[in-house]
Amino acid sequence: MLCWLRLNDVRLDDVLSEVEELKGEMVQTLRELVRIPAIAPENGGEGELRKAELLMRVLEKIGFDRIERYDAEDGRVPSKVRPNIVAYRYGEDLERKLWIITHMDVVPPGDASSWTVTRPFEPVVKDGRVYGRGSEDNGQALVASIYALKALKDLGMKTKRTIALAFVADEEQESRYGIRYLIDRGLFGKDDLIVVPDGGNEDGSFIQVAEKSRLWFRVRTRGKQVHASTPEKGLNAHRIGMRCALALDKLLHEKYSKRDDLFDPPGSTFEPTKKEGNVDAINIIPGEDMLYFDCRVLPEYSLDDVLNDAQRVAEEFEEESGAEIAVETLIKNEAPAPTPVDSEVVSLLRETIKRCRGIKPKTGGIGGGTCAAYFREAGIPAVVWSTVDETAHQANEYARIESLVGDSKVFALLALS
Repeated sequence: MLCWLRLNDVRLDDVLSEVEELKGEMVQTLRELVRIPAIAPENGGEGELRKAELLMRVLEKIGFDRIERYDAEDGRVPSKVRPNIVAYRYGEDLERKLWIITHMDVVPPGDASSWTVTRPFEPVVKDGRVYGRGSEDNGQALVASIYALKALKDLGMKTKRTIALAFVADEEQESRYGIRYLIDRGLFGKDDLIVVPDGGNEDGSFIQVAEKSRLWFRVRTRGKQVHASTPEKGLNAHRIGMRCALALDKLLHEKYSKRDDLFDPPGSTFEPTKKEGNVDAINIIPGEDMLYFDCRVLPEYSLDDVLNDAQRVAEEFEEESGAEIAVETLIKNEAPAPTPVDSEVVSLLRETIKRCRGIKPKTGGIGGGTCAAYFREAGIPAVVWSTVDETAHQANEYARIESLVGDSKVFALLALS
């Protein structure tokens, strides 16, 4: 028989011990998930379907009260859909929910030679860590949320609120086929509590309540392709593109240089990142060059101003060089208002962490983009929290098993709050 218990009535040791008993299952499930690439079509991948199918089997075996799948149509992937899964554990209150939002998709592995512990999608356990692409981002939190509720189910504990776990697609790109798709379908109430465990620090002492604005743009330079032995007959798009990018990099860092200690790091960042291939042989001067900027901008600045400055620099280099230079916007997300630090979700999470770990977490903002921003944009307070060594997007990415189990304990106690 299920019994509803408030957190103050629960024997803390019983919950923590039950979660600890599930450690082996957690590690095994994480390894199974890491084996399946779930890469977006923008990066040459096939999407999340295979991982979603495995996840459905895991959830069905545990026995949630309701499991639903929401497929967003996407003709770019073989399955033609980007799946999103929601699993419910009913509480006394069937209307108001506590949500834990994680994502299934991962970034590409990058340079294979940089992976020295294992291959990206061949997970190994070593030194108390699970290595593999997607192990930390976002497999650790995804698995931790599932087994937190399994522990409560095994103990026969029913929560006050209904607990809902959402496993979404497309987070590493624009979330168009993921959390934005679910928000547009009205799954979330204004009074729901939203936790997004997709960022944090090594001891779990940081609750993220704000994000910077995010801007991705491409600088496309068109010149004239010729043989490398006769450069005077062509127009080297690669050289012009590099010079333009360096000038733009310098301008943006100098002009948008204010600092806000709410955020970590405290300043805006403007990073040239991806570089497209241009020619197939060394003895060809390229006629086209494409490179990308990832910008995380303090909310006090306008992204339109940043884009206007980029366009102005491009026009100056066009006039000087004779090349055609276009600045093309890929993602433009103005930062929504922060989650109030005195909101219920912040208070509940802060008290749960304090009770579980004996630490008082601080609140602040980050430059990384998460699903939380879309909730804040919709007027629903959301927080980001987890315990991570911040190896996401790196070679030799890993999830620390101690953090995997520890975060599951926090989620279990939070569900009982």
